[in-house]
Amino acid sequence: MPNIKSVMKDVKKSRERHARNVATKSKIKTFVKKAKATFAEGDAEANIKAIAAAESVIDKAAEKGIIHKNAAARRKSRLMRAANKAQAEA
Repeated sequence: MPNIKSVMKDVKKSRERHARNVATKSKIKTFVKKAKATFAEGDAEANIKAIAAAESVIDKAAEKGIIHKNAAARRKSRLMRAANKAQAEA
């Protein structure tokens, strides 16, 4: 642990931010995984809801700067591509 007060505060803030970022990234992965699981079921209405929820979480993370906006766009694109592929197969 550092001795300087401002550095102690920086370390504390860094740990808080890290915990928040890890939680948000985990949430993104969870929602994407849930969406992909609904693709296997073949229910179109459930797919739309799952995609909307996943996109919302991804967009919020990009807004907060947790992931880059291009990374968010890439993730959403891959999700939609997977949805369209699953729908075409069904």
